Amino acid sequence: MTFNPNARIDPSRVRRRRGVAVGGISIAGGLGVLALILVSNWIGIDLTGLAGAFDQGGSGAQQEEALDECRTGADANASIDCRIAGAADSLDEYWSGVFREQGLEYRTVEGLYLFSGATPTACGTGQTGMGPFYCPEDESIYMDTAFFDALEAEARTEIGPLAQMYVVAHEWGHHVQRIGGIMTSDLDLRDTGPESDSVRLELQADCFAGSWVAAASSTTDAAGVPLLVPPTTQELADALGAARIVGDDFIQREMGAGRVNPEAWTHGSSESRTRWFTTGYEQGMGACTTFDPGARL
Repeated sequence: MTFNPNARIDPSRVRRRRGVAVGGISIAGGLGVLALILVSNWIGIDLTGLAGAFDQGGSGAQQEEALDECRTGADANASIDCRIAGAADSLDEYWSGVFREQGLEYRTVEGLYLFSGATPTACGTGQTGMGPFYCPEDESIYMDTAFFDALEAEARTEIGPLAQMYVVAHEWGHHVQRIGGIMTSDLDLRDTGPESDSVRLELQADCFAGSWVAAASSTTDAAGVPLLVPPTTQELADALGAARIVGDDFIQREMGAGRVNPEAWTHGSSESRTRWFTTGYEQGMGACTTFDPGARL
């Protein structure tokens, strides 16, 4: 899915962080797309080899800078940082419209931070090896775009532009769950298994991402110019491929010990993740009913 080159994007929601890592790791929440260290602990498989491609460590003093170079759809098509800024612009318009139509109050993410190596968050120290993640405590998304390169190498598949934006949309879906009252203390996110609350939460975020992809070409800039063009069949296949390779069974089989243990799942199988993304894409966010009794997970 590409941006209309003439569209104007607002990069103000996205900040780039730079700083020196000084050691330590303490991440909370467990809502990353491929939280390697946490997943390793949960499923009993050492996945931290993926993290070797990155500059590891904790977070020291960090400087933030605006993405002033990201102003147009052409910029978003040419740069992954600008692409994420453009996706955030579109996601914000889409979800604010959904909430407005339902008579609900919407608030955007506090920030979407691009970092390298490690960064401080209200959920502890975030590291690249965890993959992109949402921190509910500060209602912000954190990601190191170098993660996509390492994931491509490990999974031996391309992570194209729409697949990258699917990851942003998935994390934005967690924000929607947070402000919509879905992500509450009543959920047992320590439980695991194919029908656990953790899996239901993740599959719903995949479904929310699919609903945005279907509607993204109708989001516009301040002048009414469409931000994105409709996705091609190949681009949709790329997004589904990204959902597939972050399925628990794929991770266990292809990146772990070669055996699948459903009782340790926290995000859902590849089949479930792609199916719920497709459900959102074809039926809209109202069909993202993963918490309904009897829902097929």
